[in-house]
Amino acid sequence: MMKIVPGEIKTAQLHALLLGSVAPRPICFASTIDEDGNPNLSPFSFFNVFGSKPPILIFSPARRVRDNTIKHTLENIYATKEVVINIVNYDIVQQTSLASCEYPKGTDEFTKAGFTPIASDLVKPFRVKESPVQLECKVTQVIETGTEGGAGNLVICEVVCMHVNDDVLDEDGKINPHKIDLVARMGGDYYCRASGSAVFEVPKPNTQLGVGIDVLPERIRTSRVLTGNHLGILGNSTSIPVVAEMLYDDRLSQIVRDYNNDDSAKRNALHEYAKELLDSGNVEKAWQVLLAGE
Repeated sequence: MMKIVPGEIKTAQLHALLLGSVAPRPICFASTIDEDGNPNLSPFSFFNVFGSKPPILIFSPARRVRDNTIKHTLENIYATKEVVINIVNYDIVQQTSLASCEYPKGTDEFTKAGFTPIASDLVKPFRVKESPVQLECKVTQVIETGTEGGAGNLVICEVVCMHVNDDVLDEDGKINPHKIDLVARMGGDYYCRASGSAVFEVPKPNTQLGVGIDVLPERIRTSRVLTGNHLGILGNSTSIPVVAEMLYDDRLSQIVRDYNNDDSAKRNALHEYAKELLDSGNVEKAWQVLLAGE
C-alpha cells in the first residue's frame, strides 16, 4: 500500500490524491457580488451542510496551489459577507464546469456560462434560476487554515432563505433523489450522478440496535461467500430469528437433497442462495435459508 506523508510530496500531487480519495463531494455553486455590484459565479467541491438550527453550510475556496492567490469568490465574501449557494444537478453540470474558468475579475460568469440571474429575497447576490435548490446565505465567519498555496478558507454560512423547485419534490414534499438528479465531484475530471441505479437505500433501525456481526452464528460469520456488506445487513437485524418451522421452497429443498452428505458444499450453496436474497432485499427469507444449514 502506498504511504504518503504530507510535506514529503508536492502539494499538487497530494491535492490530487486527496480529491480522488474523498469523493464524491457535493458541489457548491457560489454566487457572490463585489462592492461595485459585479456578479461572480464559481463552483467549489469542498462543501457540505453542518447543522439545521441554525442552518449552516460550509465551503472552502482554497488558495490556488500554483501561485498562492485567492479566488474572486473569497474576495467578494470578505467585502460583502453574503453568498447564494446554488445546488448543481445533471442538467446544468456542463455549464457549471464552464463557469469554473478563471475569467478576469469583473467578468459575468452568468453570461459566460449561459445562466439566468434572478434576484434574491434577502441577500444581494443573484440566484441561478436553472438550479433546483438555491440557498441565500449570510456569511458568519471565514476561517483561514493556512497561508500557503492549497490552504483552505472555511466560509461558514447561515441559510436565511431557501428556494426549492417544486419539480424535484415527491408527494410528501420531500426531495426525490431521482427527480433532483444531483451530481458530485470525484478526482481529476470525473463526476458522478446520484440518481437511477446509483442510488440505493440502507435501512437502519431508529430505536432498536442491530445485533452486530460479532454475534452471528460462526458458520455465517466466517462464510466464504457472503461479503462484509451481506454480514452488515444480517448484523443490522434486531435479533437472530428463531425459526419455528422451516419453510422449504423448491431451491432450498433441492440444495438440501443434493448436498445431504457434503456439509461444506451444502453450506456454500445455501450461502450463495442467501447472498442473492440479500442482494434483492429479502432479509427474512435469507435468514430462513442460512438457518437451514445450522
